[in-house]
Amino acid sequence: MDVGRHPNATQVNYSLLEMKSSNCCSTPGTTNDENVLKLEDSTKLLGVQVSLILAYSTIILFGVIGNSLVIYVVYKFKNLRTVTNFFIVNLAVADLLVNMLCLPFTLINTLCGEWKFGQVLCFMLPCAQGTAVHVSTITLNIIALDRHRSIVYHMETKMSKDMCAVVIVVTWVVSALLASPLAIFREYGTFDFSPDVSLQVCTEKWPGSSMNGSIYSISMLLVQYGLPLAINSVAYIRIWNKLKSHMTRGGRSDRNQRRKKTTKMLLTMVVVFAVSWLPFHAFQLAVDINSTVPDMKDFKLLYTVFHIVAMCSTFVNPILYGWMNNNYRSAFLSVCKCYRPFRFCSKSSKGRYAQKEEERVCTDCKSTNV
Repeated sequence: MDVGRHPNATQVNYSLLEMKSSNCCSTPGTTNDENVLKLEDSTKLLGVQVSLILAYSTIILFGVIGNSLVIYVVYKFKNLRTVTNFFIVNLAVADLLVNMLCLPFTLINTLCGEWKFGQVLCFMLPCAQGTAVHVSTITLNIIALDRHRSIVYHMETKMSKDMCAVVIVVTWVVSALLASPLAIFREYGTFDFSPDVSLQVCTEKWPGSSMNGSIYSISMLLVQYGLPLAINSVAYIRIWNKLKSHMTRGGRSDRNQRRKKTTKMLLTMVVVFAVSWLPFHAFQLAVDINSTVPDMKDFKLLYTVFHIVAMCSTFVNPILYGWMNNNYRSAFLSVCKCYRPFRFCSKSSKGRYAQKEEERVCTDCKSTNV
């Protein structure tokens, strides 16, 4: 169940089109059937459409601002350029792409009820969307495993920045390969319901039976949700137990306290990922298992609501950084309030204040080591 299949809602629209075509085929070209279809689709109601526009616009706004800010502060402030923060930037880039590639197209597709973006984007967008979501989940795993390696097994040798760059490149390559079937097995065409009514659709077209699509979908559910959640859970449970035992014995309490705080932040990110994506994955699994689910009256609306909940995870992470991490909070404030804590200024009072702020933020960055 590749999430790249879902943000553009092509398969959902295709299922809806199948419902429409079967209904229209009973009395083709009749106006009454078309009116009934419009009434059955709750997303055609004005109030629902306004709510969807506000919800998607809010997520896009917060997602773009928050993730762009994360990328900017790590680029601007040298003391934030650690391996863990490079992985966090990679996660922010992936979430930013999800905001830009998934949400606007999903919203327009839902409101219009058909594919409006042409043949080229029909093949490119689903693959790009799937790649971005795969990068997010894989990066969360890499961060967890890296901390597990350093804390549980006491490996003080940190991953080099060159190795970090290699891991990030491999992450994108593997993600693109996993999402490539979404571009390969795809079809763009027109459904004609009557001489005067036709819809442009972009849908998956698997060779052989439709069972191949279900197999791929369930496989991607395991790869994108089940396996990452299992790896993250095991890693952070072991990390938490290790830190708890160290705190009990009273060994290096200051360092363990900082590590515990950072681990708590990263663990919260995983919990947000698990909770926000659970309803969407459960709903899509029901679609894959039970072919009658798309016949539900409010199927399209339910899909869209669950998709909105899942997409909330794309802007929550920057909020967690600012709330739970002193380094990012100081960096965010320095950007938002136009401070320049990392730049040496003149000997004026403003320069002395900036220098003190620089020392404070630099000290926080070095001590927390995030």
